[in-house]
Amino acid sequence: MDDKNRVYIFDTTLRDGEQSPGASLDEKSKLEIARQLAELRVDVIEAGFPVTSPGDAAAVKKIARDVKGPVICALARAVQKDIDIALDSLKPARHPRLHIFIATSEIHRRYKLNKAKDEIVRLAVGAVKYARRHIGEIEFSPEDASRTEPPFLYEVLKNVIDAGATVLNIPDTVGYTTPFEFGSLIKGIFENVPNIQKAIVSVHCHNDLGLAVANSLAAVKFGARQVECTVNGIGERAGNAAMEEIVMALDTRKDIFQNKYTNVRRDQICKTSRLVSSLTGMIVQANKAVVGRNAFTHESGIHQDGLLKLRKTYEIMRPEDVGFGETRLVLGKHSGRHALENRLQKLGYKLSAKELEQVFENFKTLADRKKEVFDEDVVALVDKEIVSAPKSLELVYLSVLAETGKPPRVSLKIKHKSKPLAAEGTGNGPVHAAYQTIDKLLGVKTKLLDYQIRSVTVGEDAQGEVTVKVSAHGNEMAIGQGLSTDVIEASVKAYLDALNKLEHRMARRGTAYGV
Repeated sequence: MDDKNRVYIFDTTLRDGEQSPGASLDEKSKLEIARQLAELRVDVIEAGFPVTSPGDAAAVKKIARDVKGPVICALARAVQKDIDIALDSLKPARHPRLHIFIATSEIHRRYKLNKAKDEIVRLAVGAVKYARRHIGEIEFSPEDASRTEPPFLYEVLKNVIDAGATVLNIPDTVGYTTPFEFGSLIKGIFENVPNIQKAIVSVHCHNDLGLAVANSLAAVKFGARQVECTVNGIGERAGNAAMEEIVMALDTRKDIFQNKYTNVRRDQICKTSRLVSSLTGMIVQANKAVVGRNAFTHESGIHQDGLLKLRKTYEIMRPEDVGFGETRLVLGKHSGRHALENRLQKLGYKLSAKELEQVFENFKTLADRKKEVFDEDVVALVDKEIVSAPKSLELVYLSVLAETGKPPRVSLKIKHKSKPLAAEGTGNGPVHAAYQTIDKLLGVKTKLLDYQIRSVTVGEDAQGEVTVKVSAHGNEMAIGQGLSTDVIEASVKAYLDALNKLEHRMARRGTAYGV
């Protein structure tokens, strides 16, 4: 704790996050997420609430035994039975922590617990003292702290520190407070709990008013050293503070947070988000900060133009820093010439100003009919309006021999600019064998980026349409289509169509390609 700028990340995805309706995880899934959280380098993993079920207790014990690196924590009420079961689950952990809680707010005291203030203090102190005889690291949470009378909250905190609590977690259990109020609450704790320096101050905020992250950051601003959060912000009701947003806010706004930082590996954030989403079945909304599908996606022409000139005009963090990949410029009706030209260059096209204007006009017409214009649409526009490639490659003959236990063998003949070419070859499958044989015949080296097949008619003699995306020389790309009642023949025709376009396009620029 010597580094006063470090903020500790307490991840409760496996406990509070799992309390999201429909997000129940089995032992195997919990362990998989815990291992990824260790890769992410969170400081504490709250692995579960062992008293709730034998399965939860077993999962906590397995995580405690198998996951190295983070502190492994288990939750317990201020009840001896809870504490004993949690302590047993934590026995295999290298760095165990017990998290004890009891409600302190007036509404919880009166209607849930039916207990007076002095009884709450006695139960809290007794639970911490009992646990302290068995474990060195104890975190204490006064549930519903944000609605607890401040003087009583200070009294509880002072007493549990004296009893042996090493971490004091201040929950905004029902997401009731605003950042100004919550920051003031944390400030008041530091000013009014005389032994507060003996413990780490933590916060646990819920998102009922959409303020969980803002409240957590306000608490950090006023001295909190640990933030409890979940991956993707999942959790009870509207969820918890989102881990990825906390981490990236501190990283992006060091100027505001006086160089506070976390040890989280930012490049593992998106991987962790996708794993949790997959295993819990909770889909991340497209516009979710940091990890949503649209977080680094731009369609507006003004935004796209600015980004292409200087990324920082419209992006405050780099997508690659969080493992997102790269910025996506979506082509749609709001996109401008600069974005279209940039996409064309990535697809291997270099058009004149006149050609670009011609394609752009047709692109705008198409964009009015489609939500998103894909690479295939752009290639088709250019091939139709600009390239108009002559058919220099033609399939003459195709024979495929496929036997069980043997690699398929292909024999084919093609014409290249009226010159007959023939060869035989094998491959992992008939389509692969055909494509490899064509490459050998033409002396080319390509990469198959995409292969799709669909039926365009019905019945036993239905025609199959194959679409392929092929690249060469790194950034040269072409899309080809083939149609036949034989899907292997349709595949070969599609491949030849793509190669034909590549050859023609490169010939226009004076670049040799193949034969």
